[in-house]
Amino acid sequence: MRRRTALTENDLRQCLRLAGGGTLGLFICKLMGWDNGAFFCVYPMLLLGLTPSINAHIVRQFLLQAVVVSAEVLVIYGLFGDRPQLMVPLAFLAFLWRFRLMAQGSLFMFGALGSVFLSMQLHFASYPDTHLYDLVTSNLVAAGLTVLIAWLMFWLFPDAEPRPPRQMPAKDLPSQRHEAVLGATIATLSFMLFQSFDLRDSLSAQVASILVLFPMHWNGIRFAGRIRALGTLLGCAIGLALQLVLYSHYDVLPLVTLMYWTAAFCCARLHVLEGAQGIGFGALTTLAIVFGQYLTPQHDVVYSIAYRLSSVCVAVFLTLVVVFALHRLLNRFDAFRHASHA
Repeated sequence: MRRRTALTENDLRQCLRLAGGGTLGLFICKLMGWDNGAFFCVYPMLLLGLTPSINAHIVRQFLLQAVVVSAEVLVIYGLFGDRPQLMVPLAFLAFLWRFRLMAQGSLFMFGALGSVFLSMQLHFASYPDTHLYDLVTSNLVAAGLTVLIAWLMFWLFPDAEPRPPRQMPAKDLPSQRHEAVLGATIATLSFMLFQSFDLRDSLSAQVASILVLFPMHWNGIRFAGRIRALGTLLGCAIGLALQLVLYSHYDVLPLVTLMYWTAAFCCARLHVLEGAQGIGFGALTTLAIVFGQYLTPQHDVVYSIAYRLSSVCVAVFLTLVVVFALHRLLNRFDAFRHASHA
């Protein structure tokens, strides 16, 4: 299949929605001085990037998973925060439920976004100086604000013509079991790793270890891992270029906002032309995490960018190794053999 090189009218409007929505989330959270800026910057990129159209069904999934994730984090850390032996199976069950919904297809958005949100909040909640109620409040406010931003972007930049509905491929029961167990196991191992080491600044790496699982099987994940690493490299290079242009003016919010929008639009264009979660989408989420979480009027993002690049590459490589081993193990059993294996 030849790769597209020109944007259609629908593509252009999708780029404007992505760049505008992501930038508006950054501007609001920095203007208000809210904590957990990654929520306010990453959520619009995920919602607008994973679905080219929006409707009440998608909005319900998005808001419901934010509420469910908040309740799970309060239960897991509020009741079992000092008992890691109990937290691990609870986290596994939470991820297994979501990846099973993704494998079935009808609630893919609920499961996919819930997996990312849960992974991010478990990461932040694991540190003793994190206030759980502040974390949960930030998540809920960011989710509500993201829906408002998405509706605003679709009102300002509606599609020029209707899009065909996305058809989810039919999967047999063993393939669904395979994908659910594979995704839940990798996500839980990621959770355990980030619980065992002081990796506070490795949010990009943890999110990357979840996003590469979205193809749901080895043949797709091995391709997604390489693409994710290249997307992170592109996002870090663009972020570093922005920082060099800003120099010491990274505390001037209008200037940061303008340059962030320009970079986000370029990455969105690449994402739309790829037509999938490719290099452009990886660059978008990398920019969102770096600028949303780590850029402040007192702190630039040079160190964060360098650390992000190395940590994501290591996380993706380790994820691919474990996915391959687990894929081979599950395919030894008829009840878990994936259709792609045949």
